[in-house]
Amino acid sequence: MLSTTTASTTPHYSTLVASHQRLHHLRHLSSIAGWDQAANMPPKGNEARAAALSELAGLMHGLRTDPALKTHIEAAAQENLDDLQRANLREIEREWRMANALPSALVQRRQLATSKCEHAWRRQRPANDWQGFLENFKEVLAVGREEAQLLSEQTGLRPYDALMDRYEPGMTCETVSRVFGEVRQWLPDLIEKVQAKQAQEAIIEPRGPFAVSAQRALCEKAMRLLGFDFEAGRLDVSAHPFCGGVPEDVRMTTRFREDEFLVSLMGTIHETGHGRYEQNLPRTWLGQPVAEARSMALHESQSLSFEMQLGSHPGFARQLAPLVVQALGDQPAFEPTNLHHLITRVKPGFIRVDADEVTYPAHIILRYEIERPLLEGDIEPEEVPALWNAKMKELLGLDTTGNFKDGVLQDVHWPEGLFGYFPCYSLGAMFAAQWFAAMRRAMPDLDRRIENGQLQPIFDWLRDHIWSQGSRWTTDELAVRASGEVLNPAHFKAHLERRYLG
Repeated sequence: MLSTTTASTTPHYSTLVASHQRLHHLRHLSSIAGWDQAANMPPKGNEARAAALSELAGLMHGLRTDPALKTHIEAAAQENLDDLQRANLREIEREWRMANALPSALVQRRQLATSKCEHAWRRQRPANDWQGFLENFKEVLAVGREEAQLLSEQTGLRPYDALMDRYEPGMTCETVSRVFGEVRQWLPDLIEKVQAKQAQEAIIEPRGPFAVSAQRALCEKAMRLLGFDFEAGRLDVSAHPFCGGVPEDVRMTTRFREDEFLVSLMGTIHETGHGRYEQNLPRTWLGQPVAEARSMALHESQSLSFEMQLGSHPGFARQLAPLVVQALGDQPAFEPTNLHHLITRVKPGFIRVDADEVTYPAHIILRYEIERPLLEGDIEPEEVPALWNAKMKELLGLDTTGNFKDGVLQDVHWPEGLFGYFPCYSLGAMFAAQWFAAMRRAMPDLDRRIENGQLQPIFDWLRDHIWSQGSRWTTDELAVRASGEVLNPAHFKAHLERRYLG
C-alpha cells in the first residue's frame, strides 16, 4: 500500500487509494482477457468475449466516475500528504477528470466496436479486404471522434490533442508538428546518404527456412539476455506483436515467418523493453496511478532503448551471434559484423514494425498526417488509402496502390481505436537517444561495455532513472532528472548520423 499514514489522519486520501486498488485488480482481469483474445481465443469466442469486456469496461468506468470521488479528491488536497502522495493524488484527479468526460454508454460502445473491428481485421488484413474492414472501422472512427470532442470540451484542448493527451500528457499537435516538420527536412537526405554508404558494404544473406520452434527458442534466449523475468511473464504469438498484462504478469507476443528470423527477433527485443519497464515499476506503490508507466512515449523509449539503441549496437551483435548460431545453426551470415549489417540495413519498406530506425520516422509521420485530419473530420475513411499511397510515395518512394494489407491495414492501432498513439513511437525514439546520450556522459566506456556483454549498468541506469520512478514526476520533470533537459530531438539526429554515417 502506498500510504504510510493511517486512514484516520488522511481518510479521504485513503478512500481514494482503496478505490484505485480495486480498479487495479479489475484492470488486471481486463488486460489478461484482452491478451487471451489476441493470442489464444478461438474465433467463435469473440462475440461473447467482446460482450464480457464491454461489461467490465462499464463496471470500471462506473468506479472511476463515482460522484463521491470528487468530494474525496477535493478534501484529500487539504490533508497532510507527503510529496509522493500528492503526486498520486495528481494522477488520481487526472484519471477522474478524463473518465468523467465520457459517458458509460460510450465507453461500452467503444469496447464492442473495437473488439468487433480488431477481430475481423485479423482475417481482413491477410485477405487484403479494405472494403470489409471499412464497414467496421466507420463505427470505431465515429466513437473516436465522439470521444475526442467530449475530451476536448473537458480539457479545452483541440480534439486530436485531447486524444493524444491520454497517452502523452502535455504533448500537443503544435509540438509534434514542429518536431516532425524538422525531421521531414533532414530525413530524406539522410536515408539517401546511408543507402549510398551501405551499398559499398558486402553483406551475406541468411539461408532459411528457419523453423518457428527454433526462432521461439532464440527469442526466449534474447529475452533472458536482456533480463526478462519469466517467473513474472511469458511470450506468445499474435497477429500483431504487443506487450500487455500487468507488472506482476507481463504478457508479450511476437509473430514468426519461416523465411525471415530477424523480424521476430528484433520485434521480441522491442517488446522486451516494454516488458522490463512493466516488471520494474515501483512495487511498493502498485495499484496506484503513481506506480504506472509515465506515458506511452516514455514506454516506447524503453522498447526502443532495447531494440534500437542497444539491440542495433554493433557490440550487441557480438552477444546475439552465439545465440543465433545455437538456435538456427552455423552459417557465414551469422558472423557478428555481418549480423550487425543485417540488423542495421536501411531500406525503405512497406511495414512499420519491420522498418529500420532511419526510415521508421517516415512511417510515423505518414500516420500522424492522416490520423489527425481523420479524427478532426477534415477527411473521411474512404479517402485514406489514396492519401496513404501519396504520402508513402513522397516519404519512402513506395507504391501501395491496391496493396491494403501492406498499407492502410497493417497496424492494429486503428481497429483498436488507439487514435493519438502513433506519435509516441517517434517521440519515444527521441527520448531513447537522449537516455543513451546521458548514459554515455555517466559511462564514457559504454560502447566497450556493450561489446563485452556488460549490460547490467544499462539496466541499472534505466531502472534508477525511469522504471522505478513510475508516474511520480511529470514527463518534463522526469526527463530533466534523468538527462538534464526536456525532450531534445537533436540527440536522435546525432545518434543516427553517428551510427550510420560515422
